[in-house]
Amino acid sequence: MTQWLAWLRDVAPHEPAALVSVLASEGSAPRGPGTRMLVTASMQHGTIGGGQLEYRAVEQARAILDHPPGTWRVQDYPLGPLLGQCCGGRVRLLVEHVDPDSLGWLADAAEDRMLVSRLTSARVERHVSMTALPANLSARGDKPAEGEAFVEIVGRHRRPLYLFGAGHVGQAIARHVGHLPLRLAWFDTRPELETVPQVAIVPEDSVEQCVGEAPQDAAIVIMTHDHGLDYRLTRAALARPPMAFVGLIGSATKRARFLSRLTRDGLGEAARTRLTSPIGVAGVGGKEPDVIAIATLAQLLQLRCAT
Repeated sequence: MTQWLAWLRDVAPHEPAALVSVLASEGSAPRGPGTRMLVTASMQHGTIGGGQLEYRAVEQARAILDHPPGTWRVQDYPLGPLLGQCCGGRVRLLVEHVDPDSLGWLADAAEDRMLVSRLTSARVERHVSMTALPANLSARGDKPAEGEAFVEIVGRHRRPLYLFGAGHVGQAIARHVGHLPLRLAWFDTRPELETVPQVAIVPEDSVEQCVGEAPQDAAIVIMTHDHGLDYRLTRAALARPPMAFVGLIGSATKRARFLSRLTRDGLGEAARTRLTSPIGVAGVGGKEPDVIAIATLAQLLQLRCAT
């Protein structure tokens, strides 16, 4: 997560280079905020996830090398309609022609320190701070403009959280996840929920493909409005190679019924034992949506401590 600092130190002072930074993402995006790659006329260091998104980003990076050092652009990519990714999502990128005379901040940059980036007319000005607070940027709405600044924690990994279901508990999870080391990708199949911020509405007959697009380190949490849909998503998640977490909301009875059905459908014991249900840390009582949400998020934070 800090390798891009070495690329800047080793490459940018010696040849023209463009830095591509993921400022914000939502939905089924291949990489999260803070991901970077460095592009020169003939080389590429790192990746923002491959595919059409990366192809377009490299194209934009090499185009900006024709402009003066310090030149920057903010680019938005809706992954579904523009790039053909089935579960949609959006990515907001910052593409900049690195000014080698403005890299003094690298001497102070280190993992877990706060990096402040300010967009000016001449360049992206950066400095390391011990007091600034990080903030989540949005992949929607007005793009960041000249004069704006944003803060990030250098090297902080945010585990992808693929949340299926935008009911009361799903919305409670979304309310609390903002300042946690988790990156939310949130899905529902009901068109009437398209006005809920951050939710990607996907067709019910293709929702399992969203599970297939989740990265290996993702946590899958399933809490839809329909038990049949819950089962399909659970089966799709457990049929994959092991992921960080597969959690299903519900009672011990629901778990037993799902496990019995998974057995009949031919899913092996090793896969079935990866199911966590009910979800939430043990000992937390209460059926209120916020109580369930906080207990579930605490369980996911335990995953982070264990890795």
